[in-house]
Amino acid sequence: MQKDKIKELLNRVQNRETSVDDALLKLANLPFEDIEYAKLDHHRTLRRGYPEVVFCQGKTIEQVKNIFLRLASQNSVLGTRATSEMFAAVSSVLPRAQFNELARTITVKHEDAVEEPGQDRHILVISAGTADIPVAEEAVVTARFMGNQVKNLYDVGVAGIHRLLGNKQKLDEANVIIVVAGMDGALPSVVGGLVEKPVIAVPTSVGYGASFNGIGPLLTMLSSCSPGITVVNIDNGFGAAYSASLINKHKY
Repeated sequence: MQKDKIKELLNRVQNRETSVDDALLKLANLPFEDIEYAKLDHHRTLRRGYPEVVFCQGKTIEQVKNIFLRLASQNSVLGTRATSEMFAAVSSVLPRAQFNELARTITVKHEDAVEEPGQDRHILVISAGTADIPVAEEAVVTARFMGNQVKNLYDVGVAGIHRLLGNKQKLDEANVIIVVAGMDGALPSVVGGLVEKPVIAVPTSVGYGASFNGIGPLLTMLSSCSPGITVVNIDNGFGAAYSASLINKHKY
């Protein structure tokens, strides 16, 4: 449940517009709702500032549909690693659901959600290659879902470094930068050497055999000599965007 909705409910009780019993019924599912195969954390928005996110991979279509239906009764919902079949099931019960096929995300805005004016500060998402874009798009969708302004800069890897240097102004204007790269994973180190802001590196599983499905770029990023770089897990655009959102809340 969103903070403003709880405040509104408590004010209604205080003003004797709602009974205590009715308020208790509305709050009954806090802090979580047990639906046998999942315990849905409706309380997370109050604790963390953002609602629970659904990792759809490994769940059945019916489970994903029911989880979305229950979570959407309280908050806006983001699902990652979703399939088109999962989206079809979710949209059959929540017609306002939206699907980003490239990012493999499903988003549902709560029916009472109010659009808040965006921050002046924004997050820049960079991909080294075109093959890294799906992970970058997951980061873009996540960061926007969390209320950030987001810009992107794709296919500017170190094999043609002039493509990155030709966009130096975009690097300078961003408040936080997410860099998504596979292969040798060198791009975050280059970006980190050009800016005075947090850089979050995302290794991807893109690359030939010696990249070991992302372990190669992961080790490169962890071993970077460029300070100020934070590294998340392989293909974890969501995790990078979540961290970037927390950083972007504050001006440093």
